Amino acid sequence: MKRKKWLLPILLVLMIFAVSEANAQFRFGIKGGYNLAGAKFNKDVLKSDNIDGFHVGPMFEVMFDGPIGVDFGLLYTRKGFFSEDKDSGITNDFLEVPVNLKIKLGLPVLSPYVAAGPYASFIVGGEKSIKNIVSGFENQLKAKTFGAGLNFTAGVEVLSRVQVGLTYNMGLTDNYKEDHGSLAGKTHTWLFSATLLF
Repeated sequence: MKRKKWLLPILLVLMIFAVSEANAQFRFGIKGGYNLAGAKFNKDVLKSDNIDGFHVGPMFEVMFDGPIGVDFGLLYTRKGFFSEDKDSGITNDFLEVPVNLKIKLGLPVLSPYVAAGPYASFIVGGEKSIKNIVSGFENQLKAKTFGAGLNFTAGVEVLSRVQVGLTYNMGLTDNYKEDHGSLAGKTHTWLFSATLLF
């Protein structure tokens, strides 16, 4: 697990070094938007419902010669889930570091783009656990401090200043796990974002 945690910062350093040596266009932006967050569990005994959340933070974009580039950022984001009957749930705040390969058409007014890549998330607040979320499970369902997954994004850049996009954020590691039990869940989130570029 420790190797996974350190992999992303190492990739960022290598990417920044490569950018400094290449002919590239570097831009900074502020990204924010709405989250529709939920979780998928490994057992049918717990069916979850979505919660509303948000994300905000700095974003950096590096476009090389041609349509290919990368973007990365540091987002403060809120995720979680409700139980199916909405009687209980859990909400957590994360610092999330996404790194995406981006392909963008360089059109003057509306420039479509797609992006995909990994993310790492670190819990910074919210409920740590919830008990008796489903009948028959007496153990606590705990939020994990670290998570990782993949992002898939499609969007459009308007007048080279604003990017509007839709991202599917798919968890690959267990974000929630039953204490001394086998129930586990991964976050799955839709993000509706707008980025103002400088």
